[in-house]
Amino acid sequence: MKVNKIIAVKLLLSLVIMIGFTSCSKKSDSKGGSKATGWKINDKKGGFQYASKFKKQATGPGLVMVEGGTFTMGKVQDDVMHDWNNTPNQQHVMSFYMDETEVTNLMYMEYLDWLKKVFPPDQENYKNIYEGASPDTLVWRNRLGYNETMTNNYLRHPAYAEYPVVGVNWIQATEFAKWRTDRVNEKILEEQRYLKKDAKVTDVSADKVFSTEAYLASPSTAMGGDNKIVLQKGQKSGAAPKAAAASSGSTTNNGNSPRNVYAQRTSGLILPEYRLPTEAEWEYAAAADVGQREYNAYKGQKKYPWSGSYTRSGKRQVRGDQLANFKQGKGDYGGIAGWSDDGADITNKVKSYPPNDFGLYDMAGNVAEWVADVYRPMVDDEANDFNYYRGNVYMKDKIGEDGKVELVTAETQTFDTLPNGKIISRNFPGQIAQVPVDEKETYLRQNFDKSDNRNYRDGDKQSTRYFKFGNSEEGDEKGKMKDNQRMYDSPKHNVSTDSLGNMIRKYDKSNKRTTLINDDVRVYKGGSWRDRAYWLDPAQRRYFPQDIATDYIGFRCAMSRVGPKADKKKRARN
Repeated sequence: MKVNKIIAVKLLLSLVIMIGFTSCSKKSDSKGGSKATGWKINDKKGGFQYASKFKKQATGPGLVMVEGGTFTMGKVQDDVMHDWNNTPNQQHVMSFYMDETEVTNLMYMEYLDWLKKVFPPDQENYKNIYEGASPDTLVWRNRLGYNETMTNNYLRHPAYAEYPVVGVNWIQATEFAKWRTDRVNEKILEEQRYLKKDAKVTDVSADKVFSTEAYLASPSTAMGGDNKIVLQKGQKSGAAPKAAAASSGSTTNNGNSPRNVYAQRTSGLILPEYRLPTEAEWEYAAAADVGQREYNAYKGQKKYPWSGSYTRSGKRQVRGDQLANFKQGKGDYGGIAGWSDDGADITNKVKSYPPNDFGLYDMAGNVAEWVADVYRPMVDDEANDFNYYRGNVYMKDKIGEDGKVELVTAETQTFDTLPNGKIISRNFPGQIAQVPVDEKETYLRQNFDKSDNRNYRDGDKQSTRYFKFGNSEEGDEKGKMKDNQRMYDSPKHNVSTDSLGNMIRKYDKSNKRTTLINDDVRVYKGGSWRDRAYWLDPAQRRYFPQDIATDYIGFRCAMSRVGPKADKKKRARN
């Protein structure tokens, strides 16, 4: 009996201990509790603030979702041009968003209108901003052709409002994407009451420009530090700000994000930046193998963004209709009037042709499109086969002597004078000043060791054909490579201005140049209204100087996706 009592007591003690551990476990995993510490998250008394109810990234204006995956990048059909610049290789891209259509004249005109209002061209400090962003309408001119109608009307006439914008160089396209990022996030913050209502229209001025990165880095100094525009938690428009730290506050906003004093990345409200798609992203999105189960996506047997080997539709109701806008033959830009016609002679209104299986329009024809990559005749899949991109130039925020980020002002704004003499602004007042990363970021790193990686493994000194390992570059005053040691000895045109503002042009007239390829030529993809069907293949790739525009190259924007690869329900576990 005594033994049984002892056993019973031990069992009772074990049960009490188990209950204690269970209650502790439940307490630490209780609603709103941290799995790391058990502390409450989003506690009204000042706990850690986080968007614990965040569901998924919102789809930005104009974008459609492109679920990532693997594909064969490069051409696998007959290569009659023998370019050898698109050898097939297996790549994988992450999920991202892409513009449903090319950027239209109307979209770009909105950008120009904003620049003109905020940075009046008649003011000395801003005289080059509007002009530098304006498309080159003279691209339509031809020595033996009459195209003055397009020169005068294509950009601004409402008849062409929904036509893709052209005459925009690569630099201008990237600046448009930056501007678009700020305007979209500005609207989001206004709707969520972090910014004064309608301030983007009524209070906008050169000294109160909203910048996404500047707001995230230092909200209280963003938009000129005007606390009547940049609102704090619970503050009404026009009211004095509350004295509170940026990390405090806990009330929620629509149940999705914590209501901090200022919106932060932890709120989940701020969208990633609009940008040009990488070449791999563009080609993957154009091919749209996702809807072509009869084709082997791994072998990349698809020739066009649509199924089949022909440019005309095989569907009964529209049989024979062209599926894209392209040049059908010598002197034939649209076909015979009334029949066998693709509906256009120059460009055409966006969405005039069926979308591909991702829901993207005009991924073949209409206009070719700029992508982000610097051009090289090869894609180095040995170095990387995931989210491939050549063109990384890593920068960081410029920090002042007071330890705070420095914002660009009208006095510190920088401009680039292009080889053709066009002056373009590379930053705007209100944005954070940027400087190249240095040894502080690169020391002992294995993944990168310098700021500019455009010519990595293909153009830097160590990878050049004539580089002599172990020998110094004596005699080269500036420590740069000599002409006979440059892999890509393209012309070097220098344009500058003197103290009076007069332009000084120095053209490279050397007869020893053998290529046009350098770090400032960019890839463009897809065929255009000027191209034959051969160029409609998504794998085709060509290059053009980033500072020159044409009448057949446009662009569309992309945006990275944060979070899961796709919005799919969780698979049941066995």
